[in-house]
Amino acid sequence: MNKVDFVLTSESVTEGHPDKVCDQISDAVLDEVLRQDKNGRVACETFITVGLVIVGGEITTTGYVNLNKLVRTVLKDIGYTDIKFGFNYQTCAILNAIGMQSPDIALGVDKGGAGDQGAMIGYACRESPELMPLPIILSHKLTRRLTEVRKKGILDFIGPDGKSQVTIQYKNGKPVAVKRVVIAIQHTEDALDKSGHKMSESAKNKIKKEVIIPVLGKLYDADKTICSINETGKFVIGGPQSDTGMTGRKIIVDTYGANIPHGGGAFSGKDPTKVDRSAAYMARYLAKNIVAAKLAEECMVQLAYVIGLRQPVSIMVSTKGTGKISDEKITGIIRDNFDLSPLGIINYLKLRRPIYGKTAAYGHFGRNDKDFTWEKTDKKELFKMKAR
Repeated sequence: MNKVDFVLTSESVTEGHPDKVCDQISDAVLDEVLRQDKNGRVACETFITVGLVIVGGEITTTGYVNLNKLVRTVLKDIGYTDIKFGFNYQTCAILNAIGMQSPDIALGVDKGGAGDQGAMIGYACRESPELMPLPIILSHKLTRRLTEVRKKGILDFIGPDGKSQVTIQYKNGKPVAVKRVVIAIQHTEDALDKSGHKMSESAKNKIKKEVIIPVLGKLYDADKTICSINETGKFVIGGPQSDTGMTGRKIIVDTYGANIPHGGGAFSGKDPTKVDRSAAYMARYLAKNIVAAKLAEECMVQLAYVIGLRQPVSIMVSTKGTGKISDEKITGIIRDNFDLSPLGIINYLKLRRPIYGKTAAYGHFGRNDKDFTWEKTDKKELFKMKAR
């Protein structure tokens, strides 16, 4: 294990961030297709800007998606219900630019092959109960809490758009303290101080009291944890009014944070025949079970595919010097006991279900949800047995 001292930072964004709005719309389209047609093929992209949502991509299905209604429902659920936050679900324009999937790509997918080439990464470590890096887990918990206090009216002055960032101090390779927490959250004019140019200290203290301290718990040190809240001064203009959004622009937020590589493309809006998504989920499942089996303190699994071919062209395991057995032996256990073809992964993880809307904000990994089959550790005993 790499026994060094360092700091590590990761970020998250709220469900009202323009990029995450797009991810949620794209995955809502996917879910609606799968509700009607479990074999539907979806590659859906969304773009959002001032007063406009554009949904494009390629879909092949026997079902029908009422795109106008679906998009407005997603926007309403997120909280873009008042023009004071710069966007309104009732009045925005929606443009449908969806076409059919290429028959050339379908040739390979129909016979059980991968829908594209690429290398996908899965990771797990013992830094948190979720077997995830601590900075990204805390960042997600902060943005979740920001949304919770907004929707429950606990903090009635904050808006849908926001970000968090957490910096952790490591000693001997282990997380020991939260050095800094950053919050940037959209808010109403009511939260400004008398100058009208910056958020009031009262509002900042409420965010610290209701969001930061409850999330960090014992990790919060009043003397040492630096909290930076809306450091530009104010954040009244937010959401699509201030920043365009696109599907797939928050892939590091979606996965493990800044210190773990991301091999494939984005996840949202892609049906599970796309290995960008399904193989990344399987790689996480394998890595998590390896760590849960206590064969390593941390583990990264890479799976690589060629378009049209069924089996991965490579499987790589790296326990970064923390493994109780060799990485090569762990790789052999995976090869001998798991079907890593796209169809094998789809069937094993039960991926032809409308479960993807829930993945589109606050990370695809480290979540305790019965539909997130890739988070189960039901094969840790197999790994233990095969490692003997």
